[in-house]
Amino acid sequence: MYRIIEKTHFSEHVVKLLVEAPEVARARKPGHFVIVRCGEHGERIPLTIADADVKAGTITLVIQAVGDSTRKICALEAGDSLHDVVGPLGRPTAIQRHEGTVLCCGGGVGVAPLLPIIKAFKEAGNRVVSVLAARNKDLIILEKEVAAYSDEVIIMTDDGSAGRKGLVTAGAEEVILRENVSECVAIGPAIMMKFVALLTQKYNVPTICSLNTIMVDGTGMCGACRVTVGGKQRFVCVDGPEFDAHQVDFDEMMSRMRAYDSVRNTKASK
Repeated sequence: MYRIIEKTHFSEHVVKLLVEAPEVARARKPGHFVIVRCGEHGERIPLTIADADVKAGTITLVIQAVGDSTRKICALEAGDSLHDVVGPLGRPTAIQRHEGTVLCCGGGVGVAPLLPIIKAFKEAGNRVVSVLAARNKDLIILEKEVAAYSDEVIIMTDDGSAGRKGLVTAGAEEVILRENVSECVAIGPAIMMKFVALLTQKYNVPTICSLNTIMVDGTGMCGACRVTVGGKQRFVCVDGPEFDAHQVDFDEMMSRMRAYDSVRNTKASK
């Protein structure tokens, strides 16, 4: 059992859990994820590790309540326990020292898996500019933590309630036009990553994205997370979760993600 040390609410449907998992904390690297089960017969939920404290033996997980299993996890309180935390899994982020700026773009809860990447690039000696985007100010998360490892943070909201009104691409393009960007990292909703990739491709900026949102079992056995990258089939959980964003077929990925929308909408209406 993995005890929850602390729980923080970011919004009505998004919580941050500080979980006791010393072995995972010691082995974890930026980009890694874990498989979590709320109970013995619970569904396997893949969650990217937002942070880790080796001394305290804890990891930080950010969970958005979107289904029965994630709602059960979000309902847990400090002192409760998760039945399983398996990991770290996946391939870690390739961190290197660049001559130019590293541009990090995060959308909504995608800021959580982006945070350890921002931290790692900064600790490697890079200039890091982070662009955080959401529909409104209440959905911007981890701003202070991101600011601690960024040379600059740009906030973009759809309604202008925080930072500037506009999409993540507006903030990203501003940075690309004014300075030499050597690499971009984009994590968030698929549609956001698609348009960041289109923007950076226009300016020939190498870009990686994390496709963790479509993972299911985390072992490559279920096949649910297959994506087309560079014309070849890849499995996000074992080949990723990070890929060259310019090679990902986002339209195919989003089409597959919408496959069960009618089922979810029917359940929600009952």
